[in-house]
Amino acid sequence: MRWDSLFSDLEGQFSDARALEAEAEITERARVELAGIELGDRLRGALGAEIKVVLIDGRVLRGRLSHVGSEWLVLTEKVRQWLLPLSSILSYQGLGRVALKSESRIQQSLGIASALRALARDRAELVVHLKVAAGDGYKVQGVMDRVGRDYFDLAVLQHGEVRRAGNVATVMTIPFGSLAALCSAGNQSFSSGSG
Repeated sequence: MRWDSLFSDLEGQFSDARALEAEAEITERARVELAGIELGDRLRGALGAEIKVVLIDGRVLRGRLSHVGSEWLVLTEKVRQWLLPLSSILSYQGLGRVALKSESRIQQSLGIASALRALARDRAELVVHLKVAAGDGYKVQGVMDRVGRDYFDLAVLQHGEVRRAGNVATVMTIPFGSLAALCSAGNQSFSSGSG
């Protein structure tokens, strides 16, 4: 009968329309979920992974992502560690698709000042790379003396010198916004308390 084929065709069209609606709803839910994922979530999902970053000064770093704060990360190379403000990173490679929300409010509140205060307590010799508009960048070596709300003081030393009053060439005050990167000097690494 013609009615059988008419109703079968109508059922097919209805089924196709419902499948399209379901697919559109799934796609929209995925878009909404993706819109809620922050860069920090992606970074936490990549902890332990080997990644590559390009810094604002054009420097390219490769290493293992070992710590993530709300405004910074630590990248571990073969012989040194880098503390990188997220604002100084132009691009990432190797993050993967995993995203993890922060497990605690404490971890979310670990801003750049918290990381720098941990390094100041450690009194380790550091190499500080500053943002510059042109050239090969500007770096200075020393020990972090104090950390304020939006700046830190660096006691500039000759490589290998211990932080003593007679060994300090000068004390530089550096705004957080000027920091491109900070790395451990030589074969030192940051203490695990940094993050």
